[in-house]
Amino acid sequence: MDDGILKLKREIIEALNLEGLEPDEIDNDAPLFEEGLGLDSIDVLELIVLMQKKYGIDITDPNEGEKIFRSVRTMADFIEFHKSQQQQHS
Repeated sequence: MDDGILKLKREIIEALNLEGLEPDEIDNDAPLFEEGLGLDSIDVLELIVLMQKKYGIDITDPNEGEKIFRSVRTMADFIEFHKSQQQQHS
């Protein structure tokens, strides 16, 4: 498992207090909402805070958030994209 995705899964579990859930039980491509992890709108706020605190990413556009929070993989891809953008501007 990709280290970045594994780290992100652990952070999600911690941020959302998903006790009893192990990182390997979360499918990288499963939807985070509805039939996937079944997260709700409160959880999305927690994920936004996670992205701000851990990665310095501010998500203000709801349409952007919908794409980013589709799955763990889309979150990880966005984090990697954000990191590469920061490195280019450094």
